[in-house]
Amino acid sequence: MLQLAITAGILYYLAHCCLGYWFYDVLGQPLFYGLVFGIVSGDMETSMILGGSIQLIYLGMIFAGGNLPSDAGLAGSIAIPLALASNLSAEAAVVLAVPFGVLGAFVDQIRRTVNAFFIHRADTYAKEGNSKGIFMLGTVLPQIFYFLLRFPVVFAAVYVGADAVNAVMEFIPDWLMHGLEVAGGVLPAIGFATIIFTIGKKQLLPYFFIGFFAVQYLQIPTMAAAIFGACIAVLVVFASKARREEA
Repeated sequence: MLQLAITAGILYYLAHCCLGYWFYDVLGQPLFYGLVFGIVSGDMETSMILGGSIQLIYLGMIFAGGNLPSDAGLAGSIAIPLALASNLSAEAAVVLAVPFGVLGAFVDQIRRTVNAFFIHRADTYAKEGNSKGIFMLGTVLPQIFYFLLRFPVVFAAVYVGADAVNAVMEFIPDWLMHGLEVAGGVLPAIGFATIIFTIGKKQLLPYFFIGFFAVQYLQIPTMAAAIFGACIAVLVVFASKARREEA
């Protein structure tokens, strides 16, 4: 359990360390967490099922104005290891993940509030031409704060929470547990609804139908459909770029 707790804390820090905008957001996805926790726990199949189930909730989530509506990173980094340690079903893990995701939005507000201090102090150093001070307040101190804000909370929740979850599970009656699992099975529909709302645009619908009928009638596996879709997306981007250059 100690390995899972340490891994969870590090993953959650990396998910919001804001170092390298081209990769850190990927590290905050429950599906990626499922891969890492599967390697650490040795139960890859269960871990990936848990990560994939939680990921469905956050499909199509948009950070309007840079605001975090719900934190998939906190949800996955706590719910997946706790579910692995407590032998929870994927549906129960989804129910467990949702409140942590909401809590993560408040944690992000703490980060923004403290960052205001760093920014104003860095402005002072900028006026003085103090580049070392700017680097310290713009990179070093925020990273230390991010680590202290995120790692201990997740580490403690996973390391101590497993026993608490097991104790609670023993007292939950079967009918209530079944109800939670049903609710957990419905929650991913939110993610699907968001995606459908996005692809409902007329210029994107052909791609949806191509993927649907390829899987339904040609019996193409999901992974193959994803690869074909990625290739088509690359071709479209290249074609659009070529048309802009010609114009």
